[in-house]
Parts: sequence; C-alpha cells; structure tokens
Amino acid sequence: MTVGDQHPGRVSSVLGFPSWNGVPVQAWRRISQTGRARLADAASRDRGQAAVGLRRRRVVTALTVLIGATVLGMSVRLDAESPLFYPATLGLAVVWTVGAVVSGPVSMGPLRSDERFRRPILVPVVVGLALAAIFVVGGVVVRALPWVTDQVDQALLHARPGPAIALVAVTAVNGIAEELFFRGALYDAVREYRPVLVSTLVYTATVLAAGNFALAFAALLLGFVTGLLRRAYGGVMAPALTHVIWSGCLLFALPWAFPVP
Repeated sequence: MTVGDQHPGRVSSVLGFPSWNGVPVQAWRRISQTGRARLADAASRDRGQAAVGLRRRRVVTALTVLIGATVLGMSVRLDAESPLFYPATLGLAVVWTVGAVVSGPVSMGPLRSDERFRRPILVPVVVGLALAAIFVVGGVVVRALPWVTDQVDQALLHARPGPAIALVAVTAVNGIAEELFFRGALYDAVREYRPVLVSTLVYTATVLAAGNFALAFAALLLGFVTGLLRRAYGGVMAPALTHVIWSGCLLFALPWAFPVP
C-alpha cells in the first residue's frame, strides 16, 4: 500500500490536483462563485445602462417631436417669398438632426453579404422613383377635386419661387434630417412597440402641424415605406435615399401636375 492509497486527499493536494476533500476544490468553488457573481453584476450593469440609454432616447425624441412640430408649423406659415423661409427650413433640419444625435447612436445600416458589407443604393433609389410616380399619377387623377387641388397648391407655395438649386438642396437636407430622426432615433426609441407603425403615425402627426392634409397623407405613405426600408436594412441610409429621391422628383413633377391657373 502506498502513501497515496492511505491519504489520497493529502497527496492530491500536495501535487496540486483537485480532490473532493482537499483544499483546492474549496478554493475552486470560491473562485467559481466569485466569477459567477461578477458576471451577474456585469450583466446587471449592462441592462441598467441600456435601460438608462433607452429612457434618455425616449425623452429626447419626445421633446424633439414637440419642438420640430412647432418649428414646422411656423415655417409653413411664412410667406412664400419671405427671407426667413430658408433659415426656418434649415433650422427645422437642425432640430431633427440634433435630436437624433443627442438621443444616441443612429445606425446607417450596412448589409452583410458574402463576408462583405454593402450599402443599400439601388433598391432605395428605385423605390423612391416608383413612389414619386405613384404620387404624380395619383395627383393627376384627383386634381379634379377642388379641395385636393387647394391643399396641394398650398403645399407647393414654397416650391415655386426661388432658385431651383436652393430648393433642391434644402429639400434634400430636410429629407435626410427627417430620416435620421424618425427612422433613426424615434424608430429605435419605440423598437419594442411596432416601430414601423408607431414611427409612421408620429411622423404623420408631426406633419399635421403644417395644417395641410395633403402633406399629412404624403407623410403617411412615405413614412410607412421608409419604415419598411429601415426594418429591412437595419439603418437610415436606405430610407434617406428613398426620401431624397421621392421629394426631389415631386419638387419638379407636382408643379407640372398642378400648374398655377
């Protein structure tokens, strides 16, 4: 009989191997318990930080919606040739952009394919062109209705005067800013509550501050389509491209469809 047969726990402890009745097993248990506790604490901190970040995003987006709706309502009530129109419109773009940035990170939405990242370009552009075509055709069909024509004419008051390049630039900047906020920050703020539907309804309600139902109807359709693109591509680049293409096309097509009498 060897010494190890007589005192297995003692020999295994001396040699450094774990033993059911040796010190190393007890030490290992203490280390394991400590490690699990630290992991649990880290996970709890992560959840807490995520909850704080989500609360901040929701508060910031709510305040931004109120401020943006107010600025929008003021800007559309300016005279078509007012020198304050462009500053007010660019100020609205600043409101949406600052609200999006302050609320938290906004994803551009890379699409991973074949171990490489690709940005969505073709599909959003085609969707924007198709959506613009639908609006133009629909406008031609319904322009026989006086109240529809009046609403569209009011929406186009600021699109007819002024240099074309300035109108295009302001329209593009505002389209990008709106997508950064509504399909970026706001979408993430309501991610747990049907974000496509909620972001679309909030966007439509905000545009209603302009007091124009034609603009609100356009916002409803545009918001839903861009919300679907946000969900499909996981970021704001695709919605922004669609929005810019759509608004740029309508900027020139709707005055043709609804000429000044």
